[in-house]
Amino acid sequence: MAAVQTFTAAIGLSVLGSLGGLLAASTFLLLGDSLRTRLVPWAITYAVGTLLGAALLALLPNALESLAPTAALGTLLAGVLTFFLLEKLVLWRHCHDGHECEVHTTSAASLVIVGDAFHTFVDGAIIAAAVVTSIPLGITTALAVAAHEIPQEVGDVAILLRAGYSRSRALTLNVLSGLGGILGAGGMLVASQFVPQTLPFVLAFAAGSFLYVAMADLIPDLHRGNIEGGALRQMLLIGAGILTIVLL
Repeated sequence: MAAVQTFTAAIGLSVLGSLGGLLAASTFLLLGDSLRTRLVPWAITYAVGTLLGAALLALLPNALESLAPTAALGTLLAGVLTFFLLEKLVLWRHCHDGHECEVHTTSAASLVIVGDAFHTFVDGAIIAAAVVTSIPLGITTALAVAAHEIPQEVGDVAILLRAGYSRSRALTLNVLSGLGGILGAGGMLVASQFVPQTLPFVLAFAAGSFLYVAMADLIPDLHRGNIEGGALRQMLLIGAGILTIVLL
């Protein structure tokens, strides 16, 4: 019975993390350009708080319960460097407002889809590893994933629309790429049965990935963006994201 509950929670939360952000992003895309331009930076700022909180207050402490500090922090460092490499390979970098940027152009629509599929596969594996460790940790991790998926999906769907895809086709392709989260969760559940000792390493690696996305991908957008209230509004929203993780 416990195994069934773990499986159900892992798959359910991976769907929530992968597709929850897409559903919210779809709502954002229905809004007018001016309102969306104001709300997306707020979502990015809140996502920064959830990612930092999940990495440093949830995932890493759980990893340290089973690993020596050197092993846990070394694995975290490996996560940071891995995601740096993925960004260099243009598999992870996202434009969060849908406008032209140095990475994505209309000719890169297919790469957006491939990158999203890989992204959600990894997110699903991370969520499943967290669920196997504890259900509350899985919920916290899924929330952090969903929060940073919102601005990412807004940008990615907008890129597909600008590449000539219809709105329904762009959303359908993003939903299909989001199913990679289920595959990632399933793979991690199988792996946890055969090599359970790897779970704390996965948690530490996930902490590194969350830190990298927050500090190298999202925070630079905050420095370039215009959120009413400036730094104070940003700090309050980041604090709200961290507080959400603490209260879960």
